[in-house]
Amino acid sequence: MSEKNVWFSKYPDSIATTITMPEKSLPEMLRESAEKYPQNNALSFYGRKISYEQLLQSVTHFASALQNRGVESGDRVAIMLPNCPQYVISYYGTLTAGAVVTQVNPMSVERELEYILNDSGAETIVVFDALYQKVKSVQASTNLKNIIVASLQPSEHDFNPDTRFEAFLSESSGRTSVVDVDPAEDVAVLQYTGGTTGRSKGAMLTHQNLLANVLQSHEFFKHDIKLGKERSLTVIPLFHVFGMTACMNLSIYTGAEIILLPRFDLEEVLNTIKNEQPTMFPGVPTMYVAITNHPKAEEYGIGSIEICNSGSAPMPVELLREFERKTGSKILEGYGLSEASPTTHCNPSFAERKPGSVGIGMPSTEYKVVDLATGTEEVPVGELGEVIIKGPQVMKGYWNMPEETASTLRDGWLYTGDIARVDEDGYLSIVDRKKDMIIASGYNIYPRDIEEVLYEHPAVQEAVVIGIPDEYRGEAVKAVIVLKAGKDTDEGAIKEFCRMNMAAYKVPNVVEFREQLPKTSVGKILRRALRDELLKS
Repeated sequence: MSEKNVWFSKYPDSIATTITMPEKSLPEMLRESAEKYPQNNALSFYGRKISYEQLLQSVTHFASALQNRGVESGDRVAIMLPNCPQYVISYYGTLTAGAVVTQVNPMSVERELEYILNDSGAETIVVFDALYQKVKSVQASTNLKNIIVASLQPSEHDFNPDTRFEAFLSESSGRTSVVDVDPAEDVAVLQYTGGTTGRSKGAMLTHQNLLANVLQSHEFFKHDIKLGKERSLTVIPLFHVFGMTACMNLSIYTGAEIILLPRFDLEEVLNTIKNEQPTMFPGVPTMYVAITNHPKAEEYGIGSIEICNSGSAPMPVELLREFERKTGSKILEGYGLSEASPTTHCNPSFAERKPGSVGIGMPSTEYKVVDLATGTEEVPVGELGEVIIKGPQVMKGYWNMPEETASTLRDGWLYTGDIARVDEDGYLSIVDRKKDMIIASGYNIYPRDIEEVLYEHPAVQEAVVIGIPDEYRGEAVKAVIVLKAGKDTDEGAIKEFCRMNMAAYKVPNVVEFREQLPKTSVGKILRRALRDELLKS
């Protein structure tokens, strides 16, 4: 929408519609929090507590050791770790040394790892010990010189001549060389996209991009976040842009305790909630599905959580309502993407919340919905188009990809590739990715419309809809479903349920039942994997 006051009018006077950007780097943000909250717990990891003062000290040692190894300003340092204290130390230590964090998904296979290391030019990597051999297998075909191995628990494996994390910290001289950082220009993180449409792209996120998104988020939630008092349950991977900002960077800015879990295990998550009583829980829909369907979820003290913000994937309305009925918590669904650090929208706690939408724009964020054909004409309220974004959180561009950058960043606007509509109040609803739209017999069909209905079926736990080749229609609709434990239904019943709740042309032609759906490390259902599987069959 072009009239910003439409959605900014929802803001109370106490919340600013714009933010003022300080000339500050992310390491400076950490230092300020360590000065304000030196004895506060910064990290919690299986009972081990690390204060802000201790975290800053470890970060300084890591940065010093990097510089002693010859890492200079602008060099890339890859981090391939699950959620653990070493991740936070490596991230901020790399930035303190003036280097650039290169995010690597620990689930990457050798081919993907080799591509990211070569594309970024990283000469140093911090890797989880279980993945050490994977890194060694590609080292000869990369520029890697330094391999730093981190363990979640004491290990008997010998990784010499490479360096263990603790030994690497001991290489520190106790101080770092001063690095001049231009927050607006200097890249802090290379955030690699999933590569769903070809080569994985490294979004260049500057210190200012990342700090801006922290400040935007804090301003938006400042009546909900108590400085120096919050505890954030962090099971979303920190290598994912949502976890990096919503869990780690925002927590450090606000002096919160980051409760780290390396992976989503339902019983472990529920026991952690019971024992640690977190007040914030950034999550994704599949996490809320699991908690909602646990027969004794209410007994684990889920009510301690005051802020449940959902991102990464659309939140089915029926799931949102069921979770809230069962737990008494409120989910605020938001929207973002790697190229925007990531948050651009969220349902407000201070104004009307519209389930099914991703809310209104964050402070200093502009957005509008434009026509799908040219991307130049703003469409009327309620009509579908591509959502485009402008704001201080938008990336500098893609690493070494000028053509892709020019295609995505046009006249100061980030073209998201997401199909959306906006209502008269400025609330944005994401319908689907442009590439996920199904065209059957000339009709444009959006998978999310069908998935919303499927989630209302009492036997359905998870559902995803894809287009499959059809000689007559061009494409046909296929639904892949996971049933709730103890529930039963069949293809005919699902189709009949759909016929009662949607237009005939949207009703799935094929329904398949599975025990589980493929997911990313964050828990986002992989629609692409199902399509690829189909093409190979």
